[in-house]
Amino acid sequence: MARVIWKGAVSFSLIHIPVSLYPASRSASLDFDMLDRRDFAPIGYQRINKSSGKPVEWGDIVKGYQYEKGEYVVLSDEDFRQANVEATQTIDIQGFVDPGEIQPMYYGTPYYLAAEKRGEKVYTLLREALTKSNTVAIGLIVIRTRQHVCALLPAGNTLLLNTLRYADEVLPPEPHAPAAATLEQAKVSQREFGMAVKLLEDMRQKWQPENYQDSYREDLLRRIDQKVQAGKTKTLTPAAAKAGEVRTADVVDLGELLKRSLEQRGGKPTRGSTRGRSAPAAARSTPSKSAAPRRRRA
Repeated sequence: MARVIWKGAVSFSLIHIPVSLYPASRSASLDFDMLDRRDFAPIGYQRINKSSGKPVEWGDIVKGYQYEKGEYVVLSDEDFRQANVEATQTIDIQGFVDPGEIQPMYYGTPYYLAAEKRGEKVYTLLREALTKSNTVAIGLIVIRTRQHVCALLPAGNTLLLNTLRYADEVLPPEPHAPAAATLEQAKVSQREFGMAVKLLEDMRQKWQPENYQDSYREDLLRRIDQKVQAGKTKTLTPAAAKAGEVRTADVVDLGELLKRSLEQRGGKPTRGSTRGRSAPAAARSTPSKSAAPRRRRA
């Protein structure tokens, strides 16, 4: 059973709902150790006292805030709680918003919010009210040592709490991905635009997350097994020669590529309407290898 991250209550107006917070995600990344390439011995992460140079046990470590250079004030978990007792025990709902107003880059970590005893009735009431009104609750929660803005939204019979990034934590896209603002500026013809929309409509499908898996993780484990079986566990593979330069988009006949993509999927490119019937099921289930992630076979 997942461990409880936080316990407290959801509070808005005169409503009070006892709840517990549980992780709603987990990492499936492979765990790699750092090794000394001279003898391949593991390099441990040591907590070193900068004054004595000796390792420090976890039980002897406390949190400290440096208020002046070299001067610290020590804080315990109780200090964090007493800084604002109510804030550390309550998800304080500030209001309710349209879910479409929250842009994807603001979402952080998801958690499941479970009702505690004597909270089931009001918990269910809030969940169903959010569903009926198609709104998301925006609140404030302190997890460990930091206050987060959060969104509460229904997920089946459960409430999901998603931490949100603050506005100053979200960077504007312009410096990183400069692009033309209009089709005309990008020199995209209406015919190309029509075919692109038609291709997207033909590839429309229901979101089924269970159809996707981390295929690279499997490939990497296979590569590791190959090295074990070949007795090359201590052999560092040299870097391969660099591949040729990738052809840039400005030398590609975009219209021809769109036309061929539609024909491959059974669609017929037209100069008029951009809407059409979906591609046959067989075409939808076999996207090109370069255009979609590998899927788990049924």
